[in-house]
Amino acid sequence: MQTVLTFRDLKKSGEKIVMLTAYDYSSARLAQEGEVDLILVGDSLGMVVLGYETTLNVTMTDMLHHTAATRRGAPNTFIVADMPYMSYHIDLAETKRNAGRLITEAGANAVKLEGGSTSRLDAVKAIVDCEIPVCAHLGLTPQSVHKFGGYKIQGKKEEDFDAIIRQGEAIEAAGAFMLVIEGVPERLGRLISEAISIPTIGIGAGRYTDGQVLVYHDMLGLSTQTFKFVKIYAETGNTTSNAISSFRKDVKNGNFPSVEHVYYKEK
Repeated sequence: MQTVLTFRDLKKSGEKIVMLTAYDYSSARLAQEGEVDLILVGDSLGMVVLGYETTLNVTMTDMLHHTAATRRGAPNTFIVADMPYMSYHIDLAETKRNAGRLITEAGANAVKLEGGSTSRLDAVKAIVDCEIPVCAHLGLTPQSVHKFGGYKIQGKKEEDFDAIIRQGEAIEAAGAFMLVIEGVPERLGRLISEAISIPTIGIGAGRYTDGQVLVYHDMLGLSTQTFKFVKIYAETGNTTSNAISSFRKDVKNGNFPSVEHVYYKEK
């Protein structure tokens, strides 16, 4: 299994880091078979698995349940679990308790939280003080969807770059071992990656971050919407829909089950 030291060494060597989301036993098993470097159990499960419009409805119960299932599917892969909205916003004692549950109850190796404000930095420090690795997340942070007025690219103007770069530096100083950068101009993704020594993982942040992450459902063509940064590697959604349609027709027409699918057939 990879470790936080592995990812640091990968950045130093220039080898790109591969992260993929997974949310259950089956997706995690396939991710591990595909030899990804680490799995993110993202609160994006709220949208792609549970059918919510945003990630804000995801609870600690949801994250514990899905992270544990993911661990069972990928026992030998480093797993980062998202801390859901309001699980690290109220006080540091609750923050540490929730982070600890994702490790002890669900089997994650690390947790992820969003934002670079002073209170987020305090949360990173508190969790790291519990010996739990923290992955941070800057740029388009989905839990801030209402604050941003939608899922909008961040740092579009160069005069905004310095503030976000400083947040990245502060996150590293707070003890995070990795930083996800989402929805920013490519130049900003490169500048942040060059400014800090911890690995950066991009999603819609251009070509020059230290690694990349995609949502499982997006890359397999299972999502109902697509984004500019997504490359679809298989049209699994269409294949699955067509397979279900064929199953329905076979049942309706009496073609399934056929003789090879029955036990002790009648003569």
